[in-house]
Amino acid sequence: MASAPTRRFLPFIASLLFMTLAAIVDPDVLFAQQSTMGTRRPADILFRRQAVRRFVFDKTQSIPLSELKVSKVIAFDLMHPELSVAERKAICTIQGDTLTIASSDEESESYRWFGGFNPFATYDVTLKSFSGTGACGLCFRDSDAGDAMSAEVDFINGKPSSVIWRVVHDAKEVDMQRWEWPNELIDMAEPFDLRVQMSAVGVNVFVESEGRSHLIGYADFSQHFDLREKARFVRYRTGISCHLQARANVEILGASASISPGTGQADLRAITDEHGEPLLDDGRLWLTITLRGRDLPHPTQGVFSMNPSVFDLRFEGMVVFDMGDGLLRNELASHLFRDSASGQWRGWTTGFSAFGTQSTKESKTILAVSSSSDPRRGFSVMQAKPVGIDGAHEDPHCIYDAEAQKWRLLLCEHAGNYRAAMWESDSWDRGFKRIAGPVDVDSTGTLIQRFGDTRYALFGSADRTIYIRTYPDLKPAGELQMDLPPWDEDHGTRVWPNVIPMPQGFPAPYIALMMDRANFPGMPKRNWTYGALYLYHGHPNQ
Repeated sequence: MASAPTRRFLPFIASLLFMTLAAIVDPDVLFAQQSTMGTRRPADILFRRQAVRRFVFDKTQSIPLSELKVSKVIAFDLMHPELSVAERKAICTIQGDTLTIASSDEESESYRWFGGFNPFATYDVTLKSFSGTGACGLCFRDSDAGDAMSAEVDFINGKPSSVIWRVVHDAKEVDMQRWEWPNELIDMAEPFDLRVQMSAVGVNVFVESEGRSHLIGYADFSQHFDLREKARFVRYRTGISCHLQARANVEILGASASISPGTGQADLRAITDEHGEPLLDDGRLWLTITLRGRDLPHPTQGVFSMNPSVFDLRFEGMVVFDMGDGLLRNELASHLFRDSASGQWRGWTTGFSAFGTQSTKESKTILAVSSSSDPRRGFSVMQAKPVGIDGAHEDPHCIYDAEAQKWRLLLCEHAGNYRAAMWESDSWDRGFKRIAGPVDVDSTGTLIQRFGDTRYALFGSADRTIYIRTYPDLKPAGELQMDLPPWDEDHGTRVWPNVIPMPQGFPAPYIALMMDRANFPGMPKRNWTYGALYLYHGHPNQ
């Protein structure tokens, strides 16, 4: 018979054995079990800032789509064919890592292909030097119809003077904008990157010099054609375009197309299982983070990963959405989960792409999304459909409550202002009815999270605080304590809490990943181009 001390340890040993066996079957079970040990009120946890960073077209984080790498070219005309239909074509030569496009004694043109087209991608051409007068940049052309868009640096006597944006529809120029060369770039060091950030229904044009990106101009083109149409954008080609007067040349170091984290990131959420437990896959948390564009129709849904013991955020992919109408849509503020029963990836997102549709009137709504393929890496497409909740609501976060045998959806309900409300259903993708709220305070970035063995609802606000409410009835339960919160007197406070409980063995029992609301310089008012990403460690406040 076991001794008394041995008997006291038997429950602990049995629990440890169960957790070990469960982790062998499914490592996420270990995360779920450890993160629910004990009880802790979220208002009793102090979150201290650990780190901050903002991605601004970080090339080490870009996911490649296509490239013209001059030093690796063999058979230039085969790899990167000349597609110009001009009678007088420019002369192209390669020496070392430099492509030179030059005219002789007559005006000439060139349009060198280097890739296909993605309406959510970022395109760069690295310009080394100019001689004479002309224009050079990036051009996107429909291979079947007379449609095209281009952004080119106009140079006079070897010096940049402006950037010109053109849109051609049915072989007619329907838009031309000239943006003067910024004074701060007149004496810049060469080479520099001309960058075109496509945002589904619009474009932002930048110049990057010495590691800093400068916004040159912006435009929308959906009033002419909708590049979200799959049948349309698959026909497009991307190339380097040059229009040179006599005895002019341009030296080019390369060109590329990539999926990029852009200029600002926001709306952080952990990817979870159906119960809301964050996935810890290959030692990394997985997060949906919005990649900001400019206005409401321009952002896209990004996916990042991070080792939660450090701050090594890594851009992993982009997700767009298909509602079966022939468009790929850039929705955002998503919550994705892996359904353990079916193995399918599912979730909810906010239909902000409705603001970009010109042909018909659409309304922003909450969408249910799904995919049989893992959408966390590369460029992914998820199927989407409305969940049937009327109204321009946003920021859905949903879990399956096994005790209640209900899907519980926390969202920001729109009724003039945004207020958190709890809905529930027997199904994850339809049939929701409100059971609590809307609350009486401004709300954003909803979260249902387990603290110990108790769930709570959290959301940010314009009130310089992050509110804590009981689950599921949304009664006041305090405010989140933060050291150095991600706001100040000059910037907004409507940030997302994104608190994540951590298993044993990590530096803190809780982390929080948040954003600020500092917009990118030079964007038009109003815009949504924030922000930087912040890491907090949460410990009991004793």
